[in-house]
Amino acid sequence: METPPVSPVGEKNTPQPQQQREKNSRENLDSTTQIRQQSRNPPTETLDLGMSLDPASHILENTQDTEKLVVELEGDSDKSRGSTSEMPEALQASDLWYCPDGSFVKKIIIRGRGLDKPKLGSRCRVLAFGFSLGSGPPEGWTELTMGVGPWREEIWGELIEKCLESMCQGEEAELQFPGHSGPPVRLTLASFTEGRDSWELETSEKEALATEERARGTELFRAGNPEGAAQCYGRALRLLLTLPPPGPPERTVLHANLAACQLLLGQPQLAAQSCDRVLEREPGHLKALYRRGVAQAALGNLEKATADFKKVLAIDPRNRAAQEELGKVAIQGKKQDAGLAQGLRKMFG
Repeated sequence: METPPVSPVGEKNTPQPQQQREKNSRENLDSTTQIRQQSRNPPTETLDLGMSLDPASHILENTQDTEKLVVELEGDSDKSRGSTSEMPEALQASDLWYCPDGSFVKKIIIRGRGLDKPKLGSRCRVLAFGFSLGSGPPEGWTELTMGVGPWREEIWGELIEKCLESMCQGEEAELQFPGHSGPPVRLTLASFTEGRDSWELETSEKEALATEERARGTELFRAGNPEGAAQCYGRALRLLLTLPPPGPPERTVLHANLAACQLLLGQPQLAAQSCDRVLEREPGHLKALYRRGVAQAALGNLEKATADFKKVLAIDPRNRAAQEELGKVAIQGKKQDAGLAQGLRKMFG
């Protein structure tokens, strides 16, 4: 007769007492609850890069600042920080939206409804909080019309408009951008009316809007506001660039005016590029030649600057501004030659 095998000592399956099973269940539940609570409160940190808010005066070519900003928005589990808001769920990559030019990062707090977003002409009902005094819209409820109105000329105007273009109805978001210290800015898009994309506008409508932007830009330039003027000229150009080539002649004037703003804003490289656009259409454009010469001199390209000023004087020999700048370039060139000669003497002497 066969007997059943005997299990070794310590491997026998014995039922646990009822009290022990209940204790283990409570411990597992407490551990799970603690892990979930930790994952639901990702720490955040406010970033201050000490940079200007004005998008017209900066083009962020280095994406390292934006990447650093995103990391701090997502949180860092190795550091202990205070949370500026309690999130219902752990932050996901889909909750972040990066402005293509790197000027800000949007973190979605409450998702909006539908897929439609504000377009040109949409009247938006907006709730804003967290802007420092003078750098944003009035706190509380306000109405903004996309593509229209003096609010777009404010320091915060272009940033808000870019953000609203990415939001759905009912969406609430936090904004983090270089130069802003303190808690994140909160923006809520409660509702908006139907608008139109620029490609839906007739040619005459685009030209009319561009003319309004150009006129407003000239007013701001004369009032000593090159930042606002540059924004207006830029918006007018974006409208006209969608028209079939060669496009209206106003594009030449807009590029030339934009170059003047860029020189005042300390952007000689951009000013030179704007002048290039003018001179492609009108090689003898005096103002574009002169401004490109000033830009090249600021960049240290003295030979190119000299060539541009000589072209101006060939067309207008009495142009005093070009004569003065040409003289400055000659002096600057002599100083460079003297410095180079001294360096060579030290090297080989």
